[in-house]
Amino acid sequence: MKFQGTQKYVATPDLMLSVNAAIALQRPLLVKGEPGTGKTMLAEEVAQSLGLPLLQWHIKSTTKSQQGLYEYDAVSRLRDSQLNTSDSAERVKDIRNYIIQGVLWQAFTATQPVALLIDEIDKADIEFPNDLLRELDRMEFYCYETRELIKAKHRPLVFITSNNEKELPDAFLRRCFFHYIQFPDPATLQRIVEVHFPGLKDELLSAAMKIFYDIRKLPGLKKKPSTSELIDWLKLLMAEDIAASTLQTADQQIAVPPLVGALLKNEQDTVLFEKLVFMNQRKR
Repeated sequence: MKFQGTQKYVATPDLMLSVNAAIALQRPLLVKGEPGTGKTMLAEEVAQSLGLPLLQWHIKSTTKSQQGLYEYDAVSRLRDSQLNTSDSAERVKDIRNYIIQGVLWQAFTATQPVALLIDEIDKADIEFPNDLLRELDRMEFYCYETRELIKAKHRPLVFITSNNEKELPDAFLRRCFFHYIQFPDPATLQRIVEVHFPGLKDELLSAAMKIFYDIRKLPGLKKKPSTSELIDWLKLLMAEDIAASTLQTADQQIAVPPLVGALLKNEQDTVLFEKLVFMNQRKR
């Protein structure tokens, strides 16, 4: 079982090597990189390529590790116990009726191997990764309410993504295979764009990519535009039928492009960009 990329996902050789190393080691693959570099999509494409169902756990700041295992709905059980019906009385007798299985429970008890995505783990509390150490290491956990050990029938292929908002604990990192997705170079980025827009004119692509990389190089930028934002921008340029000549100045200097709101996402960066364009024009 090896990942060799897909038609929809341009994977660099080092990324494919990391995915296959994680598979061989049977360890979670921890993927870091700028937002919009395809970390989540990687799990989706690997799962599809290998023919594995994908379970996804999208982490929020309020997410607790227990939710990935199971939750006991005591409120529903109490409500059913207060109802004087034969159905509710029968239902209350079995506590399993009030156990809500989390994604780890589902992954562990699946009848076939699955892929599991734990997305943006750094959004949660700092203790969240440590709380999952035993479960991810031993592939088992205990349900105290039903008094049973939930053990993985098949070890899932685990992907964990992080945007580096928080440092992850060393003990957690030790159990993962790590890969950092570098921002794509122009050649790789062009291949990615061609996957999304196979009929895109070379002149428009060249002009758009020049502006895109010029913006990313601007000093003091709060948020650099990502690959996904370039894709959105190109989609808008094509929808509005904007010509390549509109994106270029006569002397090939940086200028404010049409629909720049697809690339710059806050007023600080927009003002900075416009100021640098204005200063650039004064020097001509």
